[in-house]
Amino acid sequence: MPEARATELSASLEDYLEAIFWIVRQKQAARARDIAKRLDVGRSSVTGALHALAERTLINYAPYDLITLTEKGKSIAEDVVRRHEVLRDFFVKVLAVGADDAEAAACKMEHAIPEGVLRRFLEFVEFMDRCPRGGTNWVKGFTYYCEADKTSGSCEKCVKLVLEEVRRRKMARNGDDQGVVTLASLKPGDKAFIVKIAGGGGIRRRLLDMGATARTEVEVERVAPLGDPIEVRIKGYHLTLRKEEASRIAVESVRQ
Repeated sequence: MPEARATELSASLEDYLEAIFWIVRQKQAARARDIAKRLDVGRSSVTGALHALAERTLINYAPYDLITLTEKGKSIAEDVVRRHEVLRDFFVKVLAVGADDAEAAACKMEHAIPEGVLRRFLEFVEFMDRCPRGGTNWVKGFTYYCEADKTSGSCEKCVKLVLEEVRRRKMARNGDDQGVVTLASLKPGDKAFIVKIAGGGGIRRRLLDMGATARTEVEVERVAPLGDPIEVRIKGYHLTLRKEEASRIAVESVRQ
C-alpha cells in the first residue's frame, strides 16, 4: 500500500504536498510564495502547512529557504498525483465531463477514494480504451446522448464503427497498419500515443499505476548508444525502460 494512505494526511496537507510536487518538477525547488500563488491561499496558511509537513519529515524546510520533498514526501505526492489523474481521466474519457469540471471533481475525490476502488476506475478506463465497443466513438455517442438526444440512437451506424475499429486493430496486430510501431523503434524527441501494452509483467503494472492507458501520450527523451535502455516521459513521469519492455508497447505516432 502506498505510504500516502498510511500517513492519514488531511486533504489540505495532501493539496500542499501535491502543489510542492508540481512546483519542484518545474523549478527544482519551491518557495512559500510559489505555493501560495498556486493554491490561492495566504502566506500564513502556507507557513503553518509547511511546518506540519516538515514535522512529518515529508519536506525539507527552513524559514526563508528553498523547499524540496524528502523521499518519503515524494512517494506520497506521487500517489496523490496518480489518484488525481486516474479520476480526472475517468471523468473525461468515460463520462465526457469537461476538463475544468473534471479537474475540480478529481481534486475533491482524490483524498478519500480507497485504493481498490481507484484501481477499478483505472481498469475500467483501460477496458474502455481497448474494447472495440468503447473508445472515443463511445464517449462521443454518450456526450451526444447527454447533450442532445436521450430518446433515440443509430445502432446501425454504431455497429459499423465497431466493425471498422475491429478491422483496424487486427491490422495493427498483424503489422499491416503502417502507423503503429513499437516504442523501441522511436528516436529521442519522438512522441506517440500508446495503442497496446502486450503481455503481463511488471512494466504493464507500472504503466497502469501511473495512469497510462491506451491513447496516453509518451515522449522518448533519450536512447542509450546501444539502444538499451530507453528513457521516456509519460504523464509527467520520467521512466527508464529496457529495450525488450519498450518493444512490447505498441504506439501510434503523433501527427505533427
